[in-house]
Amino acid sequence: MQQKITVALIQQPPVFMNAKASTAKALEFIKEVTEQGAQLIVFPETWFPGYPVWLDYSPNAALWDHPPAKALFRLLMANCIQIDDKHYQAFSKAAEENNCTIVMGAQERVGRSIYNTIFYFLPNGTVDKHRKLMPTYTERLIWAYGDGSTLPVVEVDGIRIGGLICWEHWMPLARAAMQQQQEHIHIAQWPMVKSANLIASQSYAFEAQCYVLAVGCTLTKQQMLDGLSTVCETDEDRTGLEIFEQIPIENEALILKGGSAIIHPDTSFLIEPIYNSTELIVQELDLSKLSEGNLFLDTAGHYSRPDVFTLTVDARPKSNITFEH
Repeated sequence: MQQKITVALIQQPPVFMNAKASTAKALEFIKEVTEQGAQLIVFPETWFPGYPVWLDYSPNAALWDHPPAKALFRLLMANCIQIDDKHYQAFSKAAEENNCTIVMGAQERVGRSIYNTIFYFLPNGTVDKHRKLMPTYTERLIWAYGDGSTLPVVEVDGIRIGGLICWEHWMPLARAAMQQQQEHIHIAQWPMVKSANLIASQSYAFEAQCYVLAVGCTLTKQQMLDGLSTVCETDEDRTGLEIFEQIPIENEALILKGGSAIIHPDTSFLIEPIYNSTELIVQELDLSKLSEGNLFLDTAGHYSRPDVFTLTVDARPKSNITFEH
């Protein structure tokens, strides 16, 4: 296994709700951090084209048959990533050309549904993904449920990289399924990394005896308005702006405040949580001593007690309709 790796956490806002402009912005960040030696580049939860923060803060986001909410969802659907579309291909090409792994949090369109997805764009041109198993609370208004077919750990130069999204870190069996795959580096994607989210990320680092990259975004209300305005072409489109305008904070105030951090397997911080600023965080990780903690804890091995506890993960893709010919 490669003993050292340089990682980058992208604590920057996208061009909110604009897929084309967010792709261009992401490629700029990727170029900048790879010039600093980054080999693993990690974006926050649904960075592309933006976390649906209005669900938590806008008072009319969940009104039944509300025209602004419907317009906003339509614009979101039009700006999601799809497998093999031009945005997907751009990130895959960037991973190959820069010889890096890009971990992109994205809203992914599949048919007429949207998933909260981690895409792993690998330097050899392959791509893997994880779709969030359980959207949390208001997120269920817009996201479909993932299934057990997308719980991968990817391997690059012998380094095993996996990830979970937000509140999946409080799903004990999801954690167990990932830890059984022997991660060296775990990606913890969040909209922003609040104090409880940090605790979950630190706990995961110790439980799995791996490095955890906890990554969150920064975003102001004005950036939401400005980004959405760039994809509004009609008066009907512009009604979606009402959802953002009704969020009860000042336009220049941060709704998402970052909090990205890099956590050692002993729960200490290699990079302390950074709040209230945009950052490109670059750090080298030393993997050579990861096994030291397994002297006392290996949740996938000598500390697992398979004679008492077992877990079966159904890794088959699920569909409610199957056509047989």
